[in-house]
Amino acid sequence: MSLTIGVDIGGTKIAAGLVSEDGKIVESARHETPATEAAEIAPMVAELVERLRGNHKILGIGIGAAGFIDAARQTVLFAPNIDWIDEPLAAQVRDRVGLPVIVENDANAAAWGEFRFGAGEDTDDLLLVTVGTGIGGGIVHDGQLYRGGFGVAAEIGHMRVVREGILCGCGQLGCWEKYASGSALVREARELVTADDPRAAALAASVGGDPTLIDGPMVTKLAQQGDALAIDLLTDVGHWLGEGIATLCTILDPSVVAIGGGVAAAGELILAPIQESFGQYLSAHDHRPIASLRLAALGNQAGLIGAADLARSAPAGSAPDSTRASGNS
Repeated sequence: MSLTIGVDIGGTKIAAGLVSEDGKIVESARHETPATEAAEIAPMVAELVERLRGNHKILGIGIGAAGFIDAARQTVLFAPNIDWIDEPLAAQVRDRVGLPVIVENDANAAAWGEFRFGAGEDTDDLLLVTVGTGIGGGIVHDGQLYRGGFGVAAEIGHMRVVREGILCGCGQLGCWEKYASGSALVREARELVTADDPRAAALAASVGGDPTLIDGPMVTKLAQQGDALAIDLLTDVGHWLGEGIATLCTILDPSVVAIGGGVAAAGELILAPIQESFGQYLSAHDHRPIASLRLAALGNQAGLIGAADLARSAPAGSAPDSTRASGNS
């Protein structure tokens, strides 16, 4: 059995998995220590790799990390949540474990995972929109992961949708993720509770009147229980998502759009308003083939699985030829 190791570096944990050539996780491990100190990351990854490799023959390691990754998939040029600037992460891990290593943007890795083994298995053109604290994205075009001229394509959350809008962490005003993400959902919910809006009675009661305790899963749970305000909040985020996806489809023309990330846990409560808004704002909607909008299939394992599969395509640690055919080799 051909095995690689995929690693997903998140804000509060590092997850790793031993992944087979058909995208199945054979064994997994995680390090719960928050991944905020740059110097701690490579040793943590190496520890997880050693824990998983055992007596297995490992072809390579793929690491998914939030941030800009260079075209060679070796260096983290910049990361928003970890103090990484021009960080040679692949070499740091490779020197510790003696295996080929590639690094990929986490959303790109997730897009590749969904393309190979999830929501995009039946297409050669996929746009993945990951909706969590922010919005991430990945593009597969004609069977290849599109990374742009410098390796940093598909930062779709920072597409500006409101001129002089809400300040984003990237420094710009009015970025899409400030209106269509889990953070936007929580911000709106907290503002309503703070204002003692009577519609927010159930939400306020669930946190004992303390709006700082509100999080996205809480709003989603109330919506699933039928709370009208929670449903409205999800609907508003869904409409923003659908409008932005329509713009992206006008430019990219994917055949499938997969929606993943934490907000996707709301299922039809988020997918239905996305589809409604998408139909309203897609250019020439009645005179063109329409992309299929789907919930992502692999959940929070998509990035790990995708990174592992990309590593299989590049056993020497160089940038792989990211085609479906090479992924099957």
